[in-house]
Amino acid sequence: MPALEAIEGALEARGYRVTPARRAVLQAILSRPEHFTAEEVMRRARAGRATVFRTVRLLCELGLLCRVLLEDGRLHYRLLGPRRHHHHLVCVECGRVQDLEECAVGGLVRELASATGYEIQGHWLEFYGRCLSCREPDQGGVR
Repeated sequence: MPALEAIEGALEARGYRVTPARRAVLQAILSRPEHFTAEEVMRRARAGRATVFRTVRLLCELGLLCRVLLEDGRLHYRLLGPRRHHHHLVCVECGRVQDLEECAVGGLVRELASATGYEIQGHWLEFYGRCLSCREPDQGGVR
């Protein structure tokens, strides 16, 4: 599984050990094609809560996972592909998450840094609303 080897290599290159428990967490994450929760990873990997949350946090810090905050406060995660930084549209009705390919707030971030003196290291942006399917009952949405 090349993706597993690549992630393990990225961890080891930064001085992190790849223990059997951490490897089980990585395999559980790689088995998820879409967004997932840490709880789903815990069930699939049969790993302890601390191991799962530490690994997920580490993968986010290393830029290998992105996180999505749903309107109800739950966090979901997803492996990042080659495009890396992006934002999300979240349907408050069905829970669908759509990635936005572009970050249109780069100029605002630079202005904010200049105005405040902060060295801004990142940002996280979600847009909440109702997707087309949920807004149009004729297209399969439920009201």
